[in-house]
Amino acid sequence: MTGHYAQIAFTDTVREHQRTHGSLRSYERMAAVPAVADRLTQDEAWFITERDSFYMATVSETGWPYIQHRGGPRGFLKVLDAHTLGFADFRGNRQYISRGNLDHDDRVALFLMDYAARTRLKIMGRARIVEAGDDPELIASLRTGDYKAHVERAVLIEVEAFDWNCSQHIPELYPREEVLEAVQGMRERIEELERENARLRRTHAGDD
Repeated sequence: MTGHYAQIAFTDTVREHQRTHGSLRSYERMAAVPAVADRLTQDEAWFITERDSFYMATVSETGWPYIQHRGGPRGFLKVLDAHTLGFADFRGNRQYISRGNLDHDDRVALFLMDYAARTRLKIMGRARIVEAGDDPELIASLRTGDYKAHVERAVLIEVEAFDWNCSQHIPELYPREEVLEAVQGMRERIEELERENARLRRTHAGDD
């Protein structure tokens, strides 16, 4: 966890619970840094660009949190610089809940998972919307390969802070494509061994 993440996340009420349960002192030392936005390093940039989905939380004007899953080809969430992320917002069910929430409050929280490696990255930032017709060049720069989904807008996120969580309680899961590829390799090897076994049986039968 970065010090700036602690500054944002540890409100007075949170700190009171930390005091009650004995963790306040260590976290106070962590948060004793200048209140400036975190810079993404190569580690965060690599992890982000390897993801094909993430979760994004916004807050409505009535105070309710809303979490939306965002998916696309690997690398569709792009690191534009050490402080900025961007992605093409593909058309979905057209409820526009996240879009409407961002008109009220630009703060977002991103949750990125790598279940196979049991690793997660949390990012806090402020989002800015650019509609497709307002900046076609930006939209084009955020497209990924030949992915055919309709892009309605771009979402740019100015990163405030991030936190790498521990792996405790994260289930070890693998993408379906990787599992199918591994299983296919095993099937091919089994078929090869079965053919070899049949050949050896025929050979020994001839010897008898």
